[in-house]
Amino acid sequence: MGIELKKIGVIGAGQMGSGIAHVCAVAGFDVVLSDISKDKIESGLASINGNLVRQVQKEQITEAERDAALARISAAGDLDLLSDADLVIESAVENEQIKRKIYSQLCPLLKPEAILATNTSSISITRLAASTDRPERFIGIHFMNPVPIMELVELVRGIATEDETYEAAKGFVNRIGKKMAVAEDFPAFMVNRILLPMINEAIYTLYEGVGSVESIDTAMKLGANHPMGPLQLADFIGLDTCLSIMQVLYEGLADSKYRPCPLLVKYVEAGWLGRKTQRGFYDYRGDVPVPTR
Repeated sequence: MGIELKKIGVIGAGQMGSGIAHVCAVAGFDVVLSDISKDKIESGLASINGNLVRQVQKEQITEAERDAALARISAAGDLDLLSDADLVIESAVENEQIKRKIYSQLCPLLKPEAILATNTSSISITRLAASTDRPERFIGIHFMNPVPIMELVELVRGIATEDETYEAAKGFVNRIGKKMAVAEDFPAFMVNRILLPMINEAIYTLYEGVGSVESIDTAMKLGANHPMGPLQLADFIGLDTCLSIMQVLYEGLADSKYRPCPLLVKYVEAGWLGRKTQRGFYDYRGDVPVPTR
């Protein structure tokens, strides 16, 4: 008998967390969306509603399915409301200490059989699992952004993850209509191991004056057939997240080729984190994004 998942908890109501809650609710799961910030929860629920409306307009779901999905999502400012969840997916900021703090508060509240997953894009699953009371029931379920649109989910086992947990996670990914790629537990896994060094190299190309923001993005869109340029993509991901992943790669693999570009560090120190702060490699405060370099 496999593990039956009915109720899903999602910790973090930002872009990723709200997207995860969205796809879970559409797939028929009861969802509890939790965040310490009431404003974040309200913003997350509004984002879910807006994305569901767009799906109705594109005839991907019906109005009745939208209403049903919204009815399945409840908000929680308190982790106690996750106590009866069968699977809890942590989607907090990409900071190991913050994640560990969440687990220390959450684990005593969960039922013993509950599975705990992380949406980390780079941090060791084995190390995160060891900070919990259930390493055998801990797994990485890494969604791509934006979650309702992107098809891929990276599934990452820690050294202690049991087969039963892995099979339950596989079943969950299938039920929400995503395609799965299994990655080994190495820094940044597969997608970001390849993607972020490319973005970092694009930032070095800008830093060294080889090309402007606009020319670098145009070159990669037209020359490599990428849907968006690497600097535009960095702004979309969040420059703080890009820096965190590069730091994980640099420290975890001890190779100088992963050294974060000083210009990326400078932008993050300035608080220019991309779209979420209205400034990054582009300035988004006007009607049309304008390159900042």
